Amino acid sequence: MNGVRISSVTRRVCALLAACVVGGALLLAGCGNDAPAFQNLDITGNTQFGSNFALPDTSGKMRTLADFKGKAVVLFFGYTHCPDVCPTTMAELSQALQQLGTNAARVQVLFVTIDPARDTPNVLSQYVSAFNPTFIGLRPDDAELAKVAKDFRVYYAKVPGKSPDSYTMDHTAASYVFDPSGKLRLFARDGQGAQSWVHDLKLLLS
Repeated sequence: MNGVRISSVTRRVCALLAACVVGGALLLAGCGNDAPAFQNLDITGNTQFGSNFALPDTSGKMRTLADFKGKAVVLFFGYTHCPDVCPTTMAELSQALQQLGTNAARVQVLFVTIDPARDTPNVLSQYVSAFNPTFIGLRPDDAELAKVAKDFRVYYAKVPGKSPDSYTMDHTAASYVFDPSGKLRLFARDGQGAQSWVHDLKLLLS
């Protein structure tokens, strides 16, 4: 994966998320005095990004936020052939859930593949469960992927390899986090570490 490309894309998304202009005034997300002290980017109330989704899981069942009411939901876009960012983030999330103890049951991690051609239902199911048996893989078709990526402003693109099947995917290296009521609250960049996840998920669950 082209780390430079991912880094630049993520920085642009972060800049867009971090500030919005309303009536000529610059407002920083989550800057209120009573805002929780999240370690990741607080995007509470930002209407420029998706508020829901409808995507099939590896068994073909359509999933939406309503399926996980009462849980904090982490929505992560990646692919199983990813050499670095994706497995690292999934491992961090798995470690975070272990540290959350009984509260882990109130968190749902959803891995949306941006490479449905290679990420067959079986491949995707085995991949996510290898990190944590509670993780769920979502496998949209091309049209569904294009829609959800547009809704959440997620960038993805195929990078040709030496053979047709050896390509990689550039993509936004970050996750979206919804609170237990279903509201979009956080934009979490990759590489923050398990402790950052634990800290912010505890705040969302409190």
